[in-house]
Amino acid sequence: MSVGHIFVILIPIFFVIILGFLGGHFKVFSPASSKGLNTLVTKFALPAHLFIGITTTSKQTLIEKWPFFMTMFLGIIGFYVIMLLIMRLVFRMDLNTSSIFSLNSTQPSFAFMGIPVLGSLFGAAEVAIPIAITGIVVNALLDPIATIVSSVGKKTQASSQQDGEHQNLFKLTIHSILHGLREPLACVPLIGVVLTLLGFHAPQLLQDSLDQIGDITSGAALFAIGVTIGLNRIKLSGSAISISVLKVIGLPLLTLAFAAMLGLSSDDVTMAVLLVSFPGSAVAAMIATRFETLEVETASSFVLSSILSLISLPILISLLL
Repeated sequence: MSVGHIFVILIPIFFVIILGFLGGHFKVFSPASSKGLNTLVTKFALPAHLFIGITTTSKQTLIEKWPFFMTMFLGIIGFYVIMLLIMRLVFRMDLNTSSIFSLNSTQPSFAFMGIPVLGSLFGAAEVAIPIAITGIVVNALLDPIATIVSSVGKKTQASSQQDGEHQNLFKLTIHSILHGLREPLACVPLIGVVLTLLGFHAPQLLQDSLDQIGDITSGAALFAIGVTIGLNRIKLSGSAISISVLKVIGLPLLTLAFAAMLGLSSDDVTMAVLLVSFPGSAVAAMIATRFETLEVETASSFVLSSILSLISLPILISLLL
């Protein structure tokens, strides 16, 4: 694919992001209204879009995506674990800080950029399942794992009583897993996968109904990214820059290695690598705020990785296609 063609695809996408940025920068949107926009996309529009994409796919096609799931699992969870160990053992960060740093170095904004970018390259119907698989790995596995690890770190710092700590840790583990599965971006695709494997095919009336909300996904998601960037200030710290570089370069390289190892098709390799190469996730930054750890750094890395993706995405697309 020529560089000119790549920019023809990406320019409209970044145009909408810039519009959102202006809305955030000039305070047309407040943090509260930005959160509402993010909620619309992640809890309603995108889950509806993915559900229809999955339940209009054949059972055999879904089964054939097992290697893709393993690639995303090994790439995303593997990168988090590797970074966690490096931060903890090499840089001697405490467990909570190591977890937050690793999570923000790993989690991509696949929910916001997957449909418009990959849809432009492969068609919206072809990318629904890969995006749904990524959603299950991130929301049902990565976020709960990071939450548990950070909570353990917090408890260790607070020097809780040992007996109570073990009991609370068990409850925390169950709660975090259930919370992750309750997220629409995890449970709705998962339900769609189960139904499809049982032979369900969405009827036309259901497709038309869910498309009413699902069709707004691309524009609303991109605009939401821009608003979030516009509302945040950049602090060029070493941590923020490191998180951004690891996010847009380190994780894609590891995922590419696993994709090649598992023998994915060229299209699946491209989708897997691009899905993890998108900018850092606002959700991961919110988890940092929840634990009051690296808050400014993670918010800044979200902005920096978005800027870096202007360079990295065209390069990756030209190399992979």
